[in-house]
Amino acid sequence: MTGEQNAEPRSAPEMANGAPLEPLPEQRSAMGPPYRDLRASDEDGPAESIGSVSGSRNTLQPLQGEEDEEPFSTYFDSKIPIPEDETHSCFSFRKLWAFTGPGFLMSIAYLDPGNIESDLQSGAVAGFKLLWVLLLATVIGLLLQRLAARLGVVTGLHLAEVCNRQYRKVPRIILWLMVELAIIGSDMQEVIGSAIAINLLSVGKIPLWGGVLITIADTFVFLFLDKYGLRKLEAFFGFLITIMALTFGYEYVTVKPDQKQLLRGLFVPECPGCGTPQLEQAVGIVGAVIMPHNMYLHSALVKSRQVNRSNPREVREANKYFFAESCIALFVSFIINVFVVSVFAEAFYKKTNMDVHEVCTNASSVHAGLFPSNNNTLEVDIYKGGAVLGCYFGPAALYIWAIGILAAGQSSTMTGTYSGQFVMEGFLNLRWSRFARVLLTRSIAITPTLFVAIFQDVEHLTGMNDFLNVLMSLQLPFALIPVLTFTSLPSVMNDFANGLFWKIGGGLVILLVCSINMYFVVAYVMALNHVGLYVGAAILSIVYLAFVAYLTWLCLIALGASALSCGTTVSVTRSLLPQHSPAQHDK
Repeated sequence: MTGEQNAEPRSAPEMANGAPLEPLPEQRSAMGPPYRDLRASDEDGPAESIGSVSGSRNTLQPLQGEEDEEPFSTYFDSKIPIPEDETHSCFSFRKLWAFTGPGFLMSIAYLDPGNIESDLQSGAVAGFKLLWVLLLATVIGLLLQRLAARLGVVTGLHLAEVCNRQYRKVPRIILWLMVELAIIGSDMQEVIGSAIAINLLSVGKIPLWGGVLITIADTFVFLFLDKYGLRKLEAFFGFLITIMALTFGYEYVTVKPDQKQLLRGLFVPECPGCGTPQLEQAVGIVGAVIMPHNMYLHSALVKSRQVNRSNPREVREANKYFFAESCIALFVSFIINVFVVSVFAEAFYKKTNMDVHEVCTNASSVHAGLFPSNNNTLEVDIYKGGAVLGCYFGPAALYIWAIGILAAGQSSTMTGTYSGQFVMEGFLNLRWSRFARVLLTRSIAITPTLFVAIFQDVEHLTGMNDFLNVLMSLQLPFALIPVLTFTSLPSVMNDFANGLFWKIGGGLVILLVCSINMYFVVAYVMALNHVGLYVGAAILSIVYLAFVAYLTWLCLIALGASALSCGTTVSVTRSLLPQHSPAQHDK
């Protein structure tokens, strides 16, 4: 199943009604028509600033003298050419190598400090029993990343740019704000993860806020590596992933997990003896793996390859190789996650604070005071995880763990910065200098992180991480619903629109993921035990659910449920694709 449709582009909700009708004024909702009719005057936004032109000109086909310009400025200065390989018509490893890069940068979101913390907590709370949940979440993540990558390849625009062009002003602004919140939440975890690693490596001499400042400084330096070539930047990310594989692999070899239990946990979907803590941890795994900003990131990264979008064969080939690369990249990230889960499942499952306190005391560890002398089940985070490894397996295990966390935090902070720039550039159509964009997006994300680092102790960050996980879970629909909406519209994707299988399957997967994350949010709010917070959460949830319902309504219409348009013609009238003739399509 390729998910492609051999049909002419259509733009009405019925997908076959010909020219769309402009709804009567009394039919317009408070947010305006669901999708912007860009052939009409754009009364709610600067149409000319995004290259809105007459219907006779394709929006992405440049005028004379505009060959080097794009409707939005591309973040990367150059694009990687794809070599021809006539000797291998079906699959070419040479071409796969040319397409390799964006998938590995995308996979770093599956290895950020938030994921590592979820992994170690999963092992400590449930042993090997939730490995199958990690596998399932990774597969679901792969399928969703496929949609994001196809959108970027087929349209030549990333998800934020498409949202800018297709949604009305009010929902567009709300969507941008929600995605920015997700990026800030993710960035806080990533930067603080790096700061914790620096604190561990310096034996506590560098405080949390000092580690944050160091991370900010070196992130600015590393972000300009692509000035020396995009391939060098991708190689640097590959180096950081290799460090993670080696460091967490060292911990795995040192601990020697039970391979039989590991395989059983991976392939037998059961959790005998599990209760509420294990269920909440399973939900946390899904929330940690599937990140909202990663959809925007991946759809932008694929633009770094030279693909002739007027040639269906090249577009289809790019989709194939990007998907193959994503499979490889997420397999590598999955193995690294399994390393972490297995280490803590083997060594610390069912351990109590007393057990760890005694071992740390006998080892003369400076971290013995982290674990109280009681029989409560051991609770670990990134910081305590490194400390307990050092107590049980020696200082080398602690420092190697810290190096791995530093690589995870540094790489994910950089990709988070890229996400922030793509999102702001796409939604707001920024045409600032590169340094100004980096400075603005970094400042928005880093400022709250710095405040947390100054006023929080490195040993008491678990509560904040729980809140950030809830924040990102709430933002998930604002990435998944738009990507399914636009990849299902023939007027956006043309012949590469989702087929029936991907429409139904994608819809069910997104419903499942969002439902799981909503359970996590509700469980978190219920644990607050404060009437005022309940009332505030109820008010916010009404507004939140109303906007999610609005996006879902548009998505269902895009999926073919034209009856839901309620008499109002819904149109996506701006084609984002070069039109190709049947003769071209048959090539």
